[in-house]
Amino acid sequence: MIQLIAFYLFALVVIASGALTILSRNPVHSVLWLILAFFNAAGLMVLVGAEFIAMLLVIVYVGAVAVLFLFVVMMLNIDFTELRAGVARYAAVGVLLAVALVAEIIVAVGAWQAGALSLGRRVAPIDAAVPNIEAIGRLLYTRYLFVFEGAGLVLLVAMIGAIVLTYRKRSDVRPQNVSRQINRRSKDATRNMNPPVGQGVEL
Repeated sequence: MIQLIAFYLFALVVIASGALTILSRNPVHSVLWLILAFFNAAGLMVLVGAEFIAMLLVIVYVGAVAVLFLFVVMMLNIDFTELRAGVARYAAVGVLLAVALVAEIIVAVGAWQAGALSLGRRVAPIDAAVPNIEAIGRLLYTRYLFVFEGAGLVLLVAMIGAIVLTYRKRSDVRPQNVSRQINRRSKDATRNMNPPVGQGVEL
């Protein structure tokens, strides 16, 4: 009974926060609603026994992806009003994609109701005593090691792109020349002055 109540609570919050993510006019509020949706989706994963997926949602998506979205939205200063003005031009494409997505969902539900597929030897036996995190780790770092490393390279490229997009040269700020500071001699950094009494120092 408690699990059923928790499921409906998490599910309702996920649906509500997902809708508010789309409908919020402030992009920062949209990212915050998205973070709330991730947290509640992690709760749903815990209910079904997929604690590894729940951990990924909290650590990776909330701790990295959503925070990255928030920083990008705040630093790029995007004019979302101008972006929303051109939504009507792509309404037909959006409707077409929505219809295709609904069709895929209907096909997936029909295949699920038809019964489980017989995959034969492709199904790897998993010991019930081994936690799913350990089983995923063994598979990830043995069979799919190169795919995992490739995903890391893709994330590295995305990080470099975010840095390039947010870097701006400002004319009102004097840049720091590190090599010039290191190569400066001590006698060039200080000047011994002996001004007369009652007079200041001329720089």
